[in-house]
Amino acid sequence: MTVAHAGHAAGDFPATALIPVALFWVYLAAALRLRDPGGPGWAHARTASFGLGALLLTAGLLWPAGDFVGHMWQHLLIGMLAPLALVLGAPVTLLLRTLDRRTGRRLVHLLRHPVARVLGHPVTGLLLTAGGLWLLYLTPLYRATLDSPVLHTLVNLHFLLSGCLFAWSIAGPDPGPHRPRVPVRLVVIGVGVAAHATIAQLLYAGLFVDVPATAAELRAGATLMYYLGDLAEIALALALLATWRPERSPRRRARSSRRRAGRRTAGTAAANA
Repeated sequence: MTVAHAGHAAGDFPATALIPVALFWVYLAAALRLRDPGGPGWAHARTASFGLGALLLTAGLLWPAGDFVGHMWQHLLIGMLAPLALVLGAPVTLLLRTLDRRTGRRLVHLLRHPVARVLGHPVTGLLLTAGGLWLLYLTPLYRATLDSPVLHTLVNLHFLLSGCLFAWSIAGPDPGPHRPRVPVRLVVIGVGVAAHATIAQLLYAGLFVDVPATAAELRAGATLMYYLGDLAEIALALALLATWRPERSPRRRARSSRRRAGRRTAGTAAANA
């Protein structure tokens, strides 16, 4: 039996859909400020990425969640696709470039705090995103969101923030706490893919889940999660690999340092000759 969701129905316009639009205009104003004559400039690709993220987030907030399939579209747009695009827009870097130096240093110090190191670790992001899904579908939490618009909004907010945190910890271009090496982050992505695939298979089979929906809706929603979720994870992995610069061994770094020192010495000798 299909159960109506507490989220907005088709034809309703949620006021929260205006938030990503406002955020994009603030972002755009800051980016244009940097592009003033004499300014450091700002990459068009980052602005386009943040704009795409705002668009995906708006689409997710406007998507009718009248049944489980609509709910799954909301989850994919709000919790997986939009966060990656928003994070690749480097909003923290843009903020640091527009703040005064004292405030910027305080923000950087905050990002280097031990608590930020824990929150910014990929495993933390994985536990909040994948763990949130398991909690939502294997407990009465999803059933409770059907009758509570406030709880439904809070769940969407959780997946948006945890999705941004996970994408930022894996492939974010913004400054932050020391991230694990790329192979470790790729392993975390692999675990995330497995976690999403497992919950999708449980939903498809209707096993251990507490989701009041028809078998057809469960299969359709699970199929969306399985395939589009994989595409989102692959996009995250590609974003990570696109910025990967293989680390040199200590021996190679030492040889490079000696060569640079030798060139400086030779240049000084030539100048004094």
